[in-house]
Amino acid sequence: MRVKLPFIICNEPEGSANVLHAPPTPPRPLPRGHGEAEADGCPRSPPPRASSAHSPLSPPLLGLAAPLGLANGPAAAARPPRINHANLCTKTPRPLRHLYGGFCDSVAGVAPWTGPGSQRVARELLAGLLRATGCGSVAEFLRGKDDEEEGGFAAVMALLKQELTKDTWKHNPATKHVFSGTLLHVTRPWLSCHLESVLPPSLLISDDYQEENKILGVRCLHHIVLNVPAADLCQFNRAHVVYHALYNHLYSREAPLVEAVLLCLLDLLPVLERARRHQKETRPTAPCDEVLQLVLTHMEAEHRLALRRVYARALPAFVQRLGIQIARHLKRLERVVLGYLEVCDGPEEEARLGILETLRCTVQHAWPRMPCRLPVLLKALLKLIWDVHTDQGSTPEPVKAALLQAATECLILLDRCSEGQVKVLLEGVYSSCEEGRVRDCIRKVQENT
Repeated sequence: MRVKLPFIICNEPEGSANVLHAPPTPPRPLPRGHGEAEADGCPRSPPPRASSAHSPLSPPLLGLAAPLGLANGPAAAARPPRINHANLCTKTPRPLRHLYGGFCDSVAGVAPWTGPGSQRVARELLAGLLRATGCGSVAEFLRGKDDEEEGGFAAVMALLKQELTKDTWKHNPATKHVFSGTLLHVTRPWLSCHLESVLPPSLLISDDYQEENKILGVRCLHHIVLNVPAADLCQFNRAHVVYHALYNHLYSREAPLVEAVLLCLLDLLPVLERARRHQKETRPTAPCDEVLQLVLTHMEAEHRLALRRVYARALPAFVQRLGIQIARHLKRLERVVLGYLEVCDGPEEEARLGILETLRCTVQHAWPRMPCRLPVLLKALLKLIWDVHTDQGSTPEPVKAALLQAATECLILLDRCSEGQVKVLLEGVYSSCEEGRVRDCIRKVQENT
């Protein structure tokens, strides 16, 4: 059977090979109105193009915004068009994505690959995009104007999906900033429907070896924890996955990372407690106990002032979270309080102020266990008052006053839970002390009823 091929062999001059040629394609018919002859024989002229003078975008940006349908004429200037977010995924040119990444970098900070010119152009493009879509802010553009209109966040995540994999997310350093800058603009309740697309990249970035990437990933996780309902976080055990990823970062020795992790854990612990109640777990220790136990272990042997300040600032919130259950950790917590009250940590005294706040919360919640510890705590507080009074360093007077006030409040609480034993023990100190500030603190305790 002979098959007729749609090619013909042309006879070429001698010395040249035969060449296959496709048959000529017939010309396409022109649509009506383009070159069609009128009744008088004169061809129609093509319709005039809309002038770009009324476009909401400046001329240099029209080429980038054309695939999105944003290069509008006078009619579109009066009524902003409805943006086709599907075009954002399939037709967005690479320069537009890079300029949007430059805008996110300008928000997060000056990056090595950005400059004043690129940031200015990125802001101009984004402002034109918002004007063309009729949105008042970036957040409104990403989440949509109303419940019926889908925002552009899904389209942006579709663009970043191939660039946020395990093997490709480090190829372009701006990708992580584009992701984090976009994510922080989407809040509750719009973020919950995008949880499956934003949680894996956040965990991936936080699991990097570089400290800046770890901090960036932890902040993305913190934003997800704050803006996604607890029921969605508990589904498929997502909350426990985030918890274990954050818990491993507590072994770090970098103060900024530890601070970001502790802040995120404080907001994640209530979600984990809810999951434990629904699953009816019978473990004796809760996640909050595990975190506090590890934090106290690190605090007890920590000598870096930066980390001591971070731990001391976060400790009162953990005591408030545990309540009366802080009695499980009193032995180790007492050693930490005594050790931190003895060491001055600089002009602001952040560590000492945080430890005094921790002691105040502990006495309020675990007051039945305080009388047996009264001699040790009373001695440490009186020594602190004397050290602050005799300090001739660079500590400002307002800081000294705050330390004395916090120590006095702790003495008053200890006196109340010990049924007046502190007043009896301070009578001899008040009569033998000649320093005015120390006597004022003791008098406040004795006059309190």
